[in-house]
Amino acid sequence: MNSQLEELEEAVLLVDLPAKGLVRGDVGSVVHVYGDHAAYEVEFMTKDGNTIAVETLEAAQVRAMMPRDLWHVRELSEAA
Repeated sequence: MNSQLEELEEAVLLVDLPAKGLVRGDVGSVVHVYGDHAAYEVEFMTKDGNTIAVETLEAAQVRAMMPRDLWHVRELSEAA
């Protein structure tokens, strides 16, 4: 199920990253692909363009958006 991602593609987070205020299902943009798609640099932003986090994630921690995925919105907590 985990297809290779390319730069500028949307990536779905598969794990919680509580230190960054990110949860499974959050969507970010791939800004860099490492090696043979072993890891990705993913930027997570709010709708108004504020970067929340830029994280280096292993391929197993993210996946590509799928055609039947449902977008979901959640408000970022003040602590994040």
